[in-house]
Amino acid sequence: MSNVIELEGVSKQYKGVAALRDLNLHVPRGEVLGLLGHNGAGKTTTIKIILGIIEQSAGRVDVLGHSPSGRDSRALRMQWGYLPESVSFYEQLSGREVLDYFARLKRVNAQQRDALLERVGLAAAADRKVKTYSKGMRQRLGLAQALLGQPKLLLLDEPTVGLDPVAVRDFFATLDELRSKGTTIILSSHVLPGIEQHIDRVAILREGKLSAVGTLDELRRETGMPLQIRARGDWAAGAWESRFSENGIQGYQVNGHQIRVESPADQKLAVMRLLLDDSNTHDLDIQQASLETLYLHYMGTAGRIQNDA
Repeated sequence: MSNVIELEGVSKQYKGVAALRDLNLHVPRGEVLGLLGHNGAGKTTTIKIILGIIEQSAGRVDVLGHSPSGRDSRALRMQWGYLPESVSFYEQLSGREVLDYFARLKRVNAQQRDALLERVGLAAAADRKVKTYSKGMRQRLGLAQALLGQPKLLLLDEPTVGLDPVAVRDFFATLDELRSKGTTIILSSHVLPGIEQHIDRVAILREGKLSAVGTLDELRRETGMPLQIRARGDWAAGAWESRFSENGIQGYQVNGHQIRVESPADQKLAVMRLLLDDSNTHDLDIQQASLETLYLHYMGTAGRIQNDA
């Protein structure tokens, strides 16, 4: 699978302050990459370099086979869509007129306009002026303009800000559909539980450096974070504790009918067998380390800097 984005040794400095330091990241076609990090970690700088809005101080940047700030930059811009964290439009224009304007800029057929307005739930407000739109409506209009021209690459910076739960659900349904059609997507967000099931890999930036990159399973293995197993049942006081301690497993009782065990991944089957062999066990629930848990781990650990080969 060819890479849509290749960043090699990319650094960016602003008046002596390093916003990015030696960033190496490859994003293949059709992947949804979650780009995470604290405020000031370099996420927006990375997106702007990919878009060619700013140039790197050092390193190589290749997007869809070209330099985003080179002579082919105009043609490249016709192949991607971008939704910034804070969207802003001409307030005297209607939603329909805004999409007409951006369609002309991207040189795409304006007939896409009505279908996109319907897709993002703005068909009924298409002829209202943008100044009457709520924050969530403006965000949905921003998504519609980003989708103009069926982009090969989509960059989304905090795309669910201001959206209600139904709009968030619809947004991720759109994201999943685009992924199935081969669109490459970079998604930057602080709402980690919401994006977890919709991304293929995650890249975590910390202070301008790449702290981790990989699938969630790869990061779970790398960190060695334990599984959490919850068992519900009806045990006599102390009975389960002695059985667990005899087998070298640590657990604790949450309430009178629930036990929680934090188990290394390689002990999962042993813990499950122990619980399933107990007739007092009524139900089991296994939870792997979540994206949020992994993110907090990397934010709290200096660690070595991971580079994507």
